[in-house]
Amino acid sequence: MLQNIQNSQTQMNTTKKIKRALVSVYHKEGLDEILTKLHKEGVSFVSTGGTQSFIESLGIPCDAVEDLTGYPSILGGRVKTLHPKVFGGILTRRDNPTDNEQISQYEIPEIDLVIVDLYPFEETVASGAAEQDIIEKIDIGGISLIRAAAKNFKDVIIVASKGQYQPLMNLLKEKGAGSTWEDRRWFAKEAFAVSSGYDSAIFNYFDKEDESYFRSAINQPMPLRYGENPHQAAKFFGDFSAIFDQLHGKEISYNNLLDIEAAINLIDEFDDLTFAILKHNNACGIASRPTVVDAWNDALAGDPVSAFGGILVTNTKVDQAAAEEINKIFFEVIIAPEYDKEALDILMQKKNRIILVRKDCTLSTKQFRTMLNGVLVQDKDLSIQTAADLEAITNRRPTAQEVEDLLFANKLVKNSKSNAITLVKNKQLCASGVGQTSRVDALKQAIEKAASFGFDLNGAVMASDAFFPFPDCVEIADKAGIKAVVQPGGSVNDKLSVDYCNEHDIAMVKTGIRHFKH
Repeated sequence: MLQNIQNSQTQMNTTKKIKRALVSVYHKEGLDEILTKLHKEGVSFVSTGGTQSFIESLGIPCDAVEDLTGYPSILGGRVKTLHPKVFGGILTRRDNPTDNEQISQYEIPEIDLVIVDLYPFEETVASGAAEQDIIEKIDIGGISLIRAAAKNFKDVIIVASKGQYQPLMNLLKEKGAGSTWEDRRWFAKEAFAVSSGYDSAIFNYFDKEDESYFRSAINQPMPLRYGENPHQAAKFFGDFSAIFDQLHGKEISYNNLLDIEAAINLIDEFDDLTFAILKHNNACGIASRPTVVDAWNDALAGDPVSAFGGILVTNTKVDQAAAEEINKIFFEVIIAPEYDKEALDILMQKKNRIILVRKDCTLSTKQFRTMLNGVLVQDKDLSIQTAADLEAITNRRPTAQEVEDLLFANKLVKNSKSNAITLVKNKQLCASGVGQTSRVDALKQAIEKAASFGFDLNGAVMASDAFFPFPDCVEIADKAGIKAVVQPGGSVNDKLSVDYCNEHDIAMVKTGIRHFKH
């Protein structure tokens, strides 16, 4: 037993030298430096088609795979490397006498390094190509080479994408053509990440909207300082830079990401020039106005206390006038599609402020989260109600101004934690009650908050994320001066609320769509 452990440790610590490399890649950028270094280390090459021509253009001799196998590339290039003389050279176990006898018998040369990448399947799908073109981008030989070399990592290094060119170059600079067991195992791990992600993309293309199985492979891990709390480790898996350019500030945190997503989900509801302030994923201030500075000032008025340390988001350029006002408070993050130079000069005065530029980027229409021993998957709530979706269910119909405010309030309540009530007047959030176990408590919280910041609720409107099972909410709203209400409807007791509204000249509309959010 002790001898086996010692042998294993010896193998792990032994440096293996690369003598022969198989190179067959789609992406050749950055490959020349690697090939030149390997050539100087005495490594010989075998390759296919365009890659062979590329290697030879560097003045490096290279054998053709066809000469090794005795077969040409056939079936329009579908079969090039699928041959025992290729896979035998990769999979042979150097410490296995039987393997050594067989490769000697069949004249199979050992292959110690495989550099290969895969046809751009996801890019082809994203381009809108025809299905036959997409099918042709399902790699067969490449994926097989990756799996074979990664399986035999004890003897072989596998480089499975251009993303691993630099780590390989670093290894070559440090150790020449040598590698340790740990080095090869790391490359194998990276290779299986590539192959599993590739297969997941292919499956999801065929599965489309069936959701037969849950398969998700996301690259670009972004380490975070910590999770929701300092004692929790966290990472973000995704391409943050595809959505935002960070111009300034400290590293993005886990809680920042939650708020940033909530902010863009909210602002995407609005076509008018709008500014919003969020705290813990809920809007504490938002207004639509003709100018960005007016939108900011009226959003801040909604709750200047909660705005401290908040997330700011707008759907228009931030100019100098707005930046001068924004600069007066402490905030964590600001998101906009564009900033004036003068605005940036002002906003960058505090070194930790995170300043993000929103890019054009298509986001997923699905949401998923871990749940118990599995995953919950659902469609995102992308429904945006218009005036045509509001069904009047009381004698009094809402005025044109009330309709605008009802739609505004409904967008807000959709993006607030349930149970939620939002109070709006003139396209400005007066107050909201969010995350309450009782809808009555949410309404009372909103009314009290509006009063504390000096809002007159006479003429304001109310939105609820779910139906009213009893008339108590409309009674409380009526006493506060609210005369127009939007709710999904659908309670068996809808009539009780409608009757109260009819008796007190309140306009009530329903959307038929509930907006729970947890």
